[in-house]
Amino acid sequence: MNARGTLGREGEDIAAAYLVQKGFHIVTRNDRRRWGELDIVAVAPDRTLVFVEVKTMRPGRLKPEDQLSKGKLRRFATAAGLYAGIHQELARPDRGWRMDAIAVIIPHDGAAPKLTHYLNVR
Repeated sequence: MNARGTLGREGEDIAAAYLVQKGFHIVTRNDRRRWGELDIVAVAPDRTLVFVEVKTMRPGRLKPEDQLSKGKLRRFATAAGLYAGIHQELARPDRGWRMDAIAVIIPHDGAAPKLTHYLNVR
């Protein structure tokens, strides 16, 4: 795995641990299908099915969330909708599903990462 892949995996690990700490149940990670990839699929404490896009970067001029382009959000929505359709047992009819994003900044010096959780990004 290259340095970018290692950083991305570290960010996803941090995001997954954060979600578990907040009471989410992780259903799967890195679900890859021909229509796209979902970083984290989880069930929130209120039983809402949540698809989480994780963006990770080192500190700099740009923020990780700046990488969420319209095209990326469209592909994310397609993958989430198809996954929800296949796994209808995971989404409660009264709750449905939502798309979140988690931005992780991991400092070079080993300081604690900074995490921002965005709800309903689409």
